[in-house]
Formats: sequence, structure tokens, C-alpha cells
Amino acid sequence: MTATIYNKPGYLAWLNYRFIEDKASRTSCARYGSAVTMLGDSPLMESAAEELRLGLGQLLGKEPALGQCSAVGESPCGILIGTQAAMIEGGLEELPASLGEEGYSLREADGVILVIGGGERGVLYGAFHLLRLLQTGAELQGLELVEQPSNELRMINHWDNMDGSVERGYAGRSLFFDQHEFRVDSRRLKDYARLLASIGINAATINNVNVHRVETELIRERFLPEVANIAAQFRDYGIQLYLSVNYAAPVELGELTTADPLDESVQAWWSKQCESVYRHIPDFGGFVVKADSEFRPGPFTYGRDHADGANMLADAIAPYGGQVIWRCFVYNCLQDWRDRSTDRARAAYDHFMPLDGRFRDNVLLQIKNGPMDFQVREPVSPLFGGLERTQHLLELQIAQEYTGQQRHLFYLVPQWKRILDFDTHARGEGSTVAESASGRLFGQRLGGIAAVTNVGNDANWTGHGLAQANLYGYGRLTWNPQTTAEQIASDWIRMTFGADAETERVISDMLMASPDIYESYTAPLGVGWMVNPNHHYGPNVDGYEYDKWGTYHFADRDGIGVDRTTATGTGYSGQYHKPWSDIYESVEQCPDELLLFFHHVPYTHVLHSGKTVIQHIYDTHFDGAERAAGLLAQWDALEGRIEPGLHAGIRERLAHQAKHACEWRDQINTYFLRKSGIADERGRTIY
Repeated sequence: MTATIYNKPGYLAWLNYRFIEDKASRTSCARYGSAVTMLGDSPLMESAAEELRLGLGQLLGKEPALGQCSAVGESPCGILIGTQAAMIEGGLEELPASLGEEGYSLREADGVILVIGGGERGVLYGAFHLLRLLQTGAELQGLELVEQPSNELRMINHWDNMDGSVERGYAGRSLFFDQHEFRVDSRRLKDYARLLASIGINAATINNVNVHRVETELIRERFLPEVANIAAQFRDYGIQLYLSVNYAAPVELGELTTADPLDESVQAWWSKQCESVYRHIPDFGGFVVKADSEFRPGPFTYGRDHADGANMLADAIAPYGGQVIWRCFVYNCLQDWRDRSTDRARAAYDHFMPLDGRFRDNVLLQIKNGPMDFQVREPVSPLFGGLERTQHLLELQIAQEYTGQQRHLFYLVPQWKRILDFDTHARGEGSTVAESASGRLFGQRLGGIAAVTNVGNDANWTGHGLAQANLYGYGRLTWNPQTTAEQIASDWIRMTFGADAETERVISDMLMASPDIYESYTAPLGVGWMVNPNHHYGPNVDGYEYDKWGTYHFADRDGIGVDRTTATGTGYSGQYHKPWSDIYESVEQCPDELLLFFHHVPYTHVLHSGKTVIQHIYDTHFDGAERAAGLLAQWDALEGRIEPGLHAGIRERLAHQAKHACEWRDQINTYFLRKSGIADERGRTIY
């Protein structure tokens, strides 16, 4: 890796502290930029002070002095940072009520800004929030706000392999590994930690949940010193390190002949590994586990269930305060396509609902947002609102596996907002997924959100320059799910590209329109998939139709869709609380956008929109391709307003999207014209 990567377009992402050109705004902010003073001293406090000095220096053109004092009144300062306890000890009165470890208060009075954290992490998050206000042109005089995170765990999952590849990675190779060794650029790792901390991420795994032979040894002495080095750099920015582990590690490593969770030798083996891990990393977060899923080993091999497996690991790690995050992505991946009674959508609920209440209190079940696999459109998993006695996390995918693979523009925040705002009705109205995942809905101790990251070693981190908005937006939503997609987009654009109003307007319009555009030219009405097998990129209507994975659309000459009703289908609709179970059961009430997920209907079925299913397919695919070309035109209009290298890189992606959208349009429309025999009522060219 060359030194020039740090100067390449997009590298600074939203921590691009641009000089404030407007003199009046700069003068107004400069009164606070003379000095940054710390109450106390620690790596986290130093990170907060360093970020403030760097940001203020670049925003105002002059780096502030750094001071340290033990009492609030010792010396005047522009910005004073410290924990709530330190502020009280220093004599400051009228502090906010308890902020919690990660909460913070920002307050301006008499030319001084106080950054008060409930704990040291709160100070760091408060510092980044203050810089965001400066970057986005907010007024600081009279500033007074209090923030606390909605979710205790706000996690990033890397799917990096030690050979340097990244499973479902679309932004280059691994930041951590190459050729089965650690290959860590310390400066870049620090910059990555800064990016994550700035959006409130407090936990991360660095390796793939599909743990291969070499990665199985990450919990062993061979690699633990290097794992500990990464943990130390993350620690300075409030990020706790977790590892994905191989459930069958004692067998894989040749030390035992069984991984039966009820076998005492297996329990002892894992206890020994945990002791070793915590000796190297005292604040290690815990294990993430994919078991009995897509050929990964698990407790089913030994006639045990997932509570048995998770609890064995939980008991081993409990003495050190660690957690086990157990993924619920468990289903029959050797399905017979002829069998219409087996439904992949049912699997997670069927496996885990009978175990509700049996898991240890340091276990969290990690549940994908939908019952299938991060599709453009699918219903929310019924496990949210279902699991009342088991702690759980919402799992999202920032990596755009089924949403354009960071070659197409797809701003994921509106989709995530829809998921978080979904009302499960588990405890009446207001029982949202956000409340369920956080743990508040059922009074659980732990909860939160995890996501598969979209980051690689590309200079701009995410491949597509505009895909940075998804990483940024994910962090903002995990902190506060009430934040609007529009506000997140506005902040990200201003922080990344500057305060030009026209630039903000155009990019915001592009981001907000992008999910609907992509959905329009891909799989229709919630049926999903229709992609090439294995790599999942590009159209292939029957790519998985006669395969083992359970991802079918059942299109024939008469109609399309999957019957998941309780009356005549797989019964999946009955896994929801009312009124959703009734709404999804009814072909008349089911929302158009999910119709084909829940029902098999004729091509002539009339949607709530007034169009037939077949005409909807034709219209949306023509419209989607046209609007994809419009994204490129919008971006071209910003030439001269965006840094040339950054503009060119994003333009290349948008040009590809415009062309590829036509391929999607033509393959989908041609398939359904030939299948249905029904012509487009508008007479457009279909091949």
C-alpha cells in the first residue's frame, strides 16, 4: 500500500474537515477554537481531543492549543471536554441527569463549549457530534443538547477471510488479512476506527462468519497477539473487538473427536480457549457464531438444539463478561424444488421460537431483517415481536449483495427505516422492530443492531463513492432510529462534499430516489432473487428456480408468486401477530409491494394501483431503466462542483448502472412476455 492512498479521492469520507469559506460563519466558530482542554487523561480522552484539534484546525485554518486541567475554573478555554464525574469534581454545577456510559451533553455558555460524557466513550461521541455541527453549518451559540444511544450494541460484522478476500465484499480486499497472515496498515486502521467511532459504532468482528480452517485459529496463541494489536487500536476509539468462531473448532483443530455441546471435554476445551483469549484481550467482546447453516457445523450434528450450542459457549465466556451472538440464519439449503411444502421463509421462526426463554443471559440471537436473505423487498422477520424472552439483535447488510453490489446506487437508509419502524403489534400498537431489537419492548437487558459492512481496502473504502452514505447512515440509525433518511443524507453530503446548496440538493434527490429506481428494474412485487447464482449479480430469472436453496418464484404460463398463506400455502403468514397475519393472508389486503412474496396470482390480477401484475412488471422495468439513466444525467450536472477525481469515479459507476439497468429491463420483460403471452399494452419493444 502506497502513501498516496491517504490523499486519494474519497479517502477522508465524511471526516473531510473542509475549511469554512464563509467568513462570518468562520468568525462565529473561531471564538470556540482557541483551545481544547481535557479534564482527565486516557487514550479515549486523547482520541477525542486529537479529533477536535484536527477538525478545528482544518475547519478554521488554525489548530487550537491543547490544555489539561483538573478544575473547571483553572483557565479559560474554547472547548472543555470531560466525563460527568470529572466535571462534578471540577466544580461544574447544573449537569444533566445521568447520561449512561455512552451518552453526552453539548452545552455552550459564555463563549465556552462543554463536551460532557457520561463516560469516556460519551466524551468521544460528543466530540464527533460537535464537529458534525461545525461541518454542517449549525449555530453553536446557545447550544444545548443531550444524546443517548437507543441501542446498547451497535456492531459491524466483517466477512473478511485470512487469504485477503472478502465474502460479499465489493470494495477491494481485506483491511486486516492477506495470504493467511495479518497485513495491517496501522494508519489506515486508525482512520477506519475514527470513521466508525464518529457514527457511534462500539463493536466489530474482523473475520467472516463462515470460518475456514486458518481463521479457526484466531482464538489460539498463533494469532492472538496480532488480534490483540487490532483490539488495542479499536479500543482507543471505543470499539470492542469480537471474533467469529467455528463451532466445530475442537474437531477442526484435531484436538477432540466431538463438538457435542453437552460433552464435558468440549465444555472444558472452550473454557480453556476463553481463558487464553482474555489473557491477551481483557475487554474482548465475545463470539459470533453461524452454526447448522449453509454447511457450517453445529449442534444438530449431535442431536442437540441451538440453545444447547449457544449456552455451552455462553457458559465458557461468562466468567470474563463476554457475549455469544448466535445467528438465526438456519434453514434447509438442500431443498427439493419440486416440494412446495418446505418454505425457507418459515425456517428461522420454526427453529428458534420453540427455544424462546432457554438461552443464557449473555446470549443474543442475531436475526436477519427479513426471513429470506437481504432482498430488495421482503417482509420483516416474524421473530421480531415473537421472541419475548430471548435477547436479540437486528441484522442488516450494508454490503449491497442483492442491491447492486456497490456498482449500482442504492441508499439503504430508507429501507432500514421501514424495517425499524415496522409495528409488530406484539404488545399492541407501537411494538416496533426498533423497540424489539433494542430490548426495551420486552424489558430485556441487552439488544442492538449488527450489520455486514461494505468496507474494503479500496482508497475510498466502499468502492462506489456514494455507498459511503450507507455506512454513515447505518451508524446514525443504530444510535437513533428516529433520525430521518433525509437528515442523514443532508449531513453526510455536507460533511463529505461541502456546503454547496445545489450539490446537496442533487445528491440528496439521487440518494432518496435510488431504492425505488433499483427495485423498479429488478425482481418485482417482493418475489425476490432472479439473480445469477453464486455471485448474485445481474438478472437471471430462473437462476435459482430449480436449485436447492429454496428461493423460488414459481412463474408458469398462468401466474407467478409463492403461496405462503395458512389456508392453501406454507402457513408462513400465520407466524405474524394480528393484524399482519390477516393482512398477509388476504390477497385483497396484502400490500402490492409484497404480493408475490405471499401469493401466487394470475398475470391479470389487478393491483391496488389499478394495473395488472404483468403491466406493472413492464411499466416498472421501462421506468426504472429510464430513471437509472437520469441518475447519470443528474451527476453530470454537478461536474465542476465536485472534486474531479471523486466525480469521475462515481460517474463511472453510474454509467455502468444505466447500461446494466437496460439489461435487467430487457431480460425481465422478455421472460414474462414469453411466459405469459400477454403483450405490453403500450406497445414498447420487448424482445
